[in-house]
Amino acid sequence: MKFCGQIADETMSRWGRIDGLVVNHGVLDPVKRISESFVAEWKEAFDINFFGSLALVRKPHQMEEDHSSGAATKAYSTWGAYGASKAVLNHLVQTLAVEEPEVCTISVRPGIVNTMMQTSIRETHRQRMDEADAKKFVDLYESGGLLQPEQPGRVMGRLVLNATSDLSGKFIEYVQILIFAATEI
Repeated sequence: MKFCGQIADETMSRWGRIDGLVVNHGVLDPVKRISESFVAEWKEAFDINFFGSLALVRKPHQMEEDHSSGAATKAYSTWGAYGASKAVLNHLVQTLAVEEPEVCTISVRPGIVNTMMQTSIRETHRQRMDEADAKKFVDLYESGGLLQPEQPGRVMGRLVLNATSDLSGKFIEYVQILIFAATEI
């Protein structure tokens, strides 16, 4: 978390401003039922997924884009800490939109992207997940249904540079970004 704050401070010190910021990080752990988890595990997830983001966005920038997750709006068994920390991130975006109206702040669900997190879901975490949830992610991978990182990455890069203020405070899905990109950017 301290490192996240240092990144923003060093950038401001070197260039005097940050034109756009994409906050895209997170951990899925602990992947276990709430009854089996410990408060310390949830605190660690929140330190990374939420407080790391807070450290990056505490100083206003022209545009901020925080990456959320479908798990912020739909519960998955054993993903409580991850989903809750991403839901809190969505509220942070809403709060920043009210407190810093000159800064366009958006929470984006990038879609299901073929990242190391997806690999860990298939190879490690699926044993602790409900069978139907685990199967969904395995099937998406095997059928080629996962987005490649550069797909949402390119679109979100354009969004961070060209977003309009009417999007500020919103939680938007990757599909909505594609529509926006095709018509507005």
